[in-house]
Amino acid sequence: MLAIVGPNGAGKSTLMKGMAGALNPLSGGIEIARGTRGGVAYLPQAAEIDKSFPITVFELVAMGLWRRTGLFGGLSKADRHAVEHALAAVGLTGFEARAIGTLSGGQVQRMLFARLLVQDASIILLDEPFTAIDAKTTADLLDLVRRWNTEKRTVVAILHDLETVRQAFPQSLLLARRVVAWGATSDVLTPENLLAARRMTEAFDDHAAICAAA
Repeated sequence: MLAIVGPNGAGKSTLMKGMAGALNPLSGGIEIARGTRGGVAYLPQAAEIDKSFPITVFELVAMGLWRRTGLFGGLSKADRHAVEHALAAVGLTGFEARAIGTLSGGQVQRMLFARLLVQDASIILLDEPFTAIDAKTTADLLDLVRRWNTEKRTVVAILHDLETVRQAFPQSLLLARRVVAWGATSDVLTPENLLAARRMTEAFDDHAAICAAA
C-alpha cells in the first residue's frame, strides 16, 4: 500500500492518470509488468463523475465488468451476482435501481468502490478516495482497502489526510513536481520533508514565459 502525498499542484493526479494510462507523459515513460495492464483499476476524483448521466447504480457498477463482457455484451447470472455481492460489500443493497444523481457524496463513493470490486484488479489506483465523505464511509472504505492489501493486491492512493496515511499506509511518495522522498511513511512524512515540498511547489511559476532554445 502506497500513499501519494504532496501540496496542491504537486502533480499527484497527473502522475496517477499516467499510471492508469489516461495520460501519456511528455518525456520519460511508465512501465507496468507485462500482462498487468488489464489488471489495473482506476478510481478518479469524485468531482470527475457526471451525476447527471441517466444511469442506475447497478448499471454503473456493472461497467466494471466490461473487460469480460465487452462494451455491448449482456450480463450473465454470475455477472449479476457479482454486482449484487459488490453492492452488499459496500453497504448499498437495495440501491440497485436508484439513479446515480440521487446519491449523496458518500453513497457515490461506495458505488465507485463497488465497481472496483467487480473489476477484481491486481493494481488499484485511488485518486483522493476519502475526500468530502463522512467518517463512517471513510472507515468502511478504508477497511476494503486493507482487505485488498491482505489479498496481495497493489493499492496506490492519493491522500491529503496525513494521519490516515500514517495509520494505514506503510509506504509513501512525497511529490512537489518531483520526488521529495519515497519510502517508509515514518521516514517520508517528516516536518523537514513536508516543509521542503511546500516550498518547492510554491517556487514554481505556472505562468512563466517559455525560454527560447539556446
